[in-house]
Amino acid sequence: MIKLLRIDHRLLHGQVAFSWCKQIGTDCILLACDTLLNDKLRMSAIKMAKPSGVKVVAKTVDDSIEAIKSGVTDKYNLFIVVESVEDANKLARALEIKEINLGGTKPRDDRHMISKAVYVSEDDEKILKDLMDDGFEVFTQMVPSDKRVDTRDLLK
Repeated sequence: MIKLLRIDHRLLHGQVAFSWCKQIGTDCILLACDTLLNDKLRMSAIKMAKPSGVKVVAKTVDDSIEAIKSGVTDKYNLFIVVESVEDANKLARALEIKEINLGGTKPRDDRHMISKAVYVSEDDEKILKDLMDDGFEVFTQMVPSDKRVDTRDLLK
């Protein structure tokens, strides 16, 4: 069962590892990221952030979709974390995940801030609007104790 799909460029860190896992009652975190598996430094940091009692698995986005569709993850309360709006869009549409938590995206020259720690490009905005127009609920919330905000209210 998929408990939450979250966009967070840091993937796994204190907020995710502890506050969200506890809040949603997950026993497995799936990090769906095409670049993570080849980044030994990042993988080491993620292993250190892993909460006890929670399995952490890293797969490419396509392999994540395939694993979930195959049923191999059915025994878990799954928390999926991706690092980009594009990856969330691909996963949500392929797996019909109707709710997406926009938690944190990296500032870059082509992005503007819409909320604390959330920066989006014009392409990101279009994808987010398309998702919401197609019935997906996208909300911005850093940690469970923060107010949940409809992302549509933050976009231009």
